[in-house]
Amino acid sequence: MHTIRLRVTPKQAADEVTLKAISARQIGLSAAQIDRVVIRKKAIDARQKEIFMELTVEAYEEGESCTPDDFSDFVYPDVSHASSVVVVGAGPAGLFAALRLIELGRKPIVLERGADVLSRRKDIAQIEKSGIIIPESNYGFGEGGAGAFSDGKLYTRSTKRGDVRRVLRTFCRHGASDSILMDAHPHIGTDRLPIVIKAMRRQIIASGGEVHFHTRMSHLIMSRGKVCGAISADGKEFIGPVILATGHSARDVYRYLHSEQIALESKGIAMGVRLEHPQMLIDRIRYHNSIGRGAYLPAAEYTYVTQVEGRGVYSFCMCPGGFVVPASTGWGEMVVNGMSPANRGSQWANSGMVVEIHPEDVIPHPDSPMQFLEWVEQVERDSYQAADKSLRAPAQRMTDFLRNKCSADFPSTSYRLGLTPSNLNEWMPRCITSRLVQAFKQFDQKTRGFLTSEALMLAVESRTSSPVRIPRRSEDCRHIQIEGLFPAGEGAGYAGGIVSAALDGIRCAEFACTGA
Repeated sequence: MHTIRLRVTPKQAADEVTLKAISARQIGLSAAQIDRVVIRKKAIDARQKEIFMELTVEAYEEGESCTPDDFSDFVYPDVSHASSVVVVGAGPAGLFAALRLIELGRKPIVLERGADVLSRRKDIAQIEKSGIIIPESNYGFGEGGAGAFSDGKLYTRSTKRGDVRRVLRTFCRHGASDSILMDAHPHIGTDRLPIVIKAMRRQIIASGGEVHFHTRMSHLIMSRGKVCGAISADGKEFIGPVILATGHSARDVYRYLHSEQIALESKGIAMGVRLEHPQMLIDRIRYHNSIGRGAYLPAAEYTYVTQVEGRGVYSFCMCPGGFVVPASTGWGEMVVNGMSPANRGSQWANSGMVVEIHPEDVIPHPDSPMQFLEWVEQVERDSYQAADKSLRAPAQRMTDFLRNKCSADFPSTSYRLGLTPSNLNEWMPRCITSRLVQAFKQFDQKTRGFLTSEALMLAVESRTSSPVRIPRRSEDCRHIQIEGLFPAGEGAGYAGGIVSAALDGIRCAEFACTGA
């Protein structure tokens, strides 16, 4: 077997016979001597006018065996009679924590405030039909967490947190396509990720763990300064050290911890809008071709980042071939997010366009870690008011935003609940809007055609991360103040995305076992 790197055209990358011939030539063999070529890594180089695929492949000579990846080789033990650890939240941090606990011989008891992932899918469909938020089962709450129905992208730069490939292989073990192991920007897809999540839950239960839906944690059980369990809203007690993996939208948890004088701290976030273009326009820009992506390239992605007045402005959670969705988790707030199915096949591309905000930017002299959270909530309420107290997203053409005028009409949109004309400059914080104006001009200079009347801005994108951190000790992930409490994932302020949250959940599980 020969491992080689190839730089080929998209058409060549799609043809196995051509890949065999190119691989053979690079190795110094004839094409007839190459029995099979397996792609192990794949990335697109679209920096120049001519597009290339960067491949890492394994070329097998005739007679050499190629053993396919086997994701069923790991056997989870039976932990039904083991001591328990309570995991609050069934997002990526919670699910991966639970699986790691099983590997370590501990029984996870998972408490999820929302519905199971398939019931949640029905609830989300109802939200998009009625325009009424279901408080405990929506795009933010429920099995799988916020990532389950907001794209399922698995790309992360957080390689220092742990073994990213281990997370990807765990997804494959539970039904994800092995293509996520080769793609530079792996993506399961909103339509496929629920099936994988369901398989993970079934594994937890099959190994003797517990998963409780519609079970919102209301209190921690504490004894002599140590957490030894959790109490649900209906009064049930669950005993064990607690991994708190509630996600960034579970704001009632922050308020509870604050009321119990459990240490919290403010942290910076990024806030802005969902920016939606026609996918064909993005394809033309990114692939330098008037006909778009053609037959051999996927829906184009983009990444933009700049500094404006001392703060970062950047694209976030880019969804090629995707949809904009309502991400509110309660009444009286208007929040949007993006998602895309596995085939990335819609006619629109969207991303968050967000501005870095530090707590001191808007609250110069805070006397509580909750004040910045309350400021964020007020912006979400302002967005709801701008939407005429509905989930019809406040929206504006990109060019009209720069002209400081309300849009008279809109291009077609993926957002199914409809749009409300709104001049975002009039109610969004100026620390956001003024920087977006300058950044959009810079991005258009970098990529002509990006700033266009065909693009829509939908408000408000405010759930990029948590504005509150639950501080913990770096050496063992334990809360700085209380034993037996292990804050994990995005809700604790220590992750940003599916993979980093999963890695953080794994790490907290390991310390929950050794420190319990």
